[in-house]
Amino acid sequence: MNEHPPLTLNDWRRAYAAGATPSVLLATLAQRLQASPAAAWITRASAAQLQAQADALEARRAAAGGDLQAMPLYGVPFAVKDNIDIEDVDTTAACPAFAYRAGSSAQAVQQLLAAGAVWVGKTNLDQFATGLVGTRSPYGQPASTFDATRVSGGSSSGSAVVVSRGDVVFSLGTDTAGSGRVPAGFNNIVGLKPTPGRVSTAGVVPACRSLDCISVFALTADDTAEVLAVMEGPDEADAYSRFQPGAAQLPARLRIGVPAAVVLDAAYDDAWARALALARQQGHELVALDFGPLHKVAALLYGGPWVAERHAAVQPLLDSHPEAFDPTVRTVIEQALRMSATDAFRGQYALRAAQQQAARLWQQVDVLLVPTAPGHPTFEQLQADPIGANARLGTYTNFVNLLGWAAIALPAGFTAQGLPFGVTFIAPGGTDAALARLGSAWQAATALPLGATDAPCPAPGTPLRRPATEAVLPIAVVGAHLSGMPLNGQLTERGATLREATRTAPLYRLFALPGTTPPKPGLQRVAEGGAAIAVEVWDMPLHQVGSFLALIPPPLGLGSLQLADGRVVHGFICEGHALAGATDVTRFGGWRAYVTDLKARGA
Repeated sequence: MNEHPPLTLNDWRRAYAAGATPSVLLATLAQRLQASPAAAWITRASAAQLQAQADALEARRAAAGGDLQAMPLYGVPFAVKDNIDIEDVDTTAACPAFAYRAGSSAQAVQQLLAAGAVWVGKTNLDQFATGLVGTRSPYGQPASTFDATRVSGGSSSGSAVVVSRGDVVFSLGTDTAGSGRVPAGFNNIVGLKPTPGRVSTAGVVPACRSLDCISVFALTADDTAEVLAVMEGPDEADAYSRFQPGAAQLPARLRIGVPAAVVLDAAYDDAWARALALARQQGHELVALDFGPLHKVAALLYGGPWVAERHAAVQPLLDSHPEAFDPTVRTVIEQALRMSATDAFRGQYALRAAQQQAARLWQQVDVLLVPTAPGHPTFEQLQADPIGANARLGTYTNFVNLLGWAAIALPAGFTAQGLPFGVTFIAPGGTDAALARLGSAWQAATALPLGATDAPCPAPGTPLRRPATEAVLPIAVVGAHLSGMPLNGQLTERGATLREATRTAPLYRLFALPGTTPPKPGLQRVAEGGAAIAVEVWDMPLHQVGSFLALIPPPLGLGSLQLADGRVVHGFICEGHALAGATDVTRFGGWRAYVTDLKARGA
């Protein structure tokens, strides 16, 4: 493999901390980019444009006295899919007849530039982001970085390729049907697809405006999380902006829904089996699910009236210059001409019913795990069946945005032929931060090299910024609410997540309360003779605390509880009068050990 410049955010930060300057590092990068595959790019920043950005950054740093807190992405190079605006640069959407000079940068790009990032070019795509193959462009057909005979994946083709090669630290894609995930799988990188509405799409050429997301490609899940943290937030300029932070993390032991009948090429069979085995090794439970209802949702995207959204975005050009369109893209979009307003409402009704049904999945599982794509077609296979081969790639991606969910595509290994295999975790909307944490743990477990480089995957770090999460109240539970105990569902059904299993300070005694159903303990703080008692600390969303308190019967309640490390959290305590006839079980060190002993004695 060739030598690479710094590959991750931390690599670039270390380089700057050691005294490097944007001018020097970006000049070196500019020389490398000249050798980057031409088909991946539509526009590359000139030396003058890069130098102007470097000069502005160094001036900002000097004005701040060297303080980089306001610029967490200082001097970090990134690329932008060419359906996203950069001020004073042409936006083509891979259609020269459509091209225009952008008067301002997209909101997401503005946020990145304000954080100190440096744009180095705009990348190739399936025209008007219509495709999952990456070949429907007059600017060339990017190939997978692992096999020049196979597609790169699309529509965010160039954005994935330049990250996989190590040309940039991160890039922006867009994702409507899977365009921020499929290219990640075909190039051994991470693709984080946010919850629809979490990142503003103002300044993005729409594909399906009501579903479009700006996605992030990077070599590590930690880097995608940091970039998302910079971009996210409400935006009055985007009518579909709906920023709603969710959980910070998922349960430590996940119930993972997987397809009961998986659709895969034979070359992927072993890699998928290894991915499932890894999930089990991490302590998660796999739950086989019927994906039929999800596939019906997916069918709405191109077989239903949502294709009319694509028509709405390009109708003037299609009416006046139909020859300007890629033939396959034109065929897809012109399906809208056969649809009516009545069809649109019928589609909405079908989707609303499907959303209600799909939401019930989250009562059975915490996340879904799917192959990112069912196979990796060659250019020859795609040429033989351009519509069918493309449609198959959306098997496990097309339904996600229609349902308002979040997803992260991750490397998961290689086939016997040396091709990368990727998986995608999918979770309810708002779980973006939690998915990124899960992705970081997954990458650490797989320990695969980064992209198409020979660089090893770094250990998970502590990002300077994380995506926003909802406010929570840590609550220590000691008895029937512990993991696996009868009342634990009162926590999980409110979205509470396990932060840690720990012990109290040695200041407490534990009692088995008589006549409680299910059996419950009472915890009492004592002046002397206390012990450390096993507890779990759960993060409860603040808006759910009231409903949880309403379930707690006397003589129990929430009070202040001191943990072994000195922290004080809210936790279960018991009114003193109720302990008069209770059995002291302190010697067991915790309720779980006491219950286990009872069962062993047949009590």
